[in-house]
Amino acid sequence: MTVTTLPDARWLHAIAAAAFLAASLPHAALNAQGLESPETIDRIVGSQVNQEEAKTTAEIDKVSSAIDRTRENISTVRKTSKLDKVDIVFLTDAARSEGGPPPAIENKVRQHQEDVAELRKEIEANALLYNAIDSRRVLAEDVLAVEFDDPGKIVIYAAAKPSN
Repeated sequence: MTVTTLPDARWLHAIAAAAFLAASLPHAALNAQGLESPETIDRIVGSQVNQEEAKTTAEIDKVSSAIDRTRENISTVRKTSKLDKVDIVFLTDAARSEGGPPPAIENKVRQHQEDVAELRKEIEANALLYNAIDSRRVLAEDVLAVEFDDPGKIVIYAAAKPSN
């Protein structure tokens, strides 16, 4: 015959009290560090993040060329862990609120649709690049292309407007 023992009532009360305390504590410790201050951005990204606004017509050759090289840039994005400089170029007239990219860029993105989608996923998976674009309120889905100009420098072309 087996004898079953009930847990000590004090033990159950202690567990219940601990669960109650854990559930009632403020969630401040769970909040992620924000990217509001330049010092925080520098600490997380570790790179200088610059932004500029441009018209798509002025940058069309650079953007088209970068989109054509998306396949090779994906592996570079995947391997990137440190950059000296991140430039984000806001193509303000290509933002969704302006009707999206002009037909020439839209067609180029459509031709490289799978590669552009993979590039965006790689940017989201890369902590440095994701935090760099997030610090400027750019969504990965707004990134059209990237260009690695010099060693240690990336230019990210985004169909977006900067948040002010």
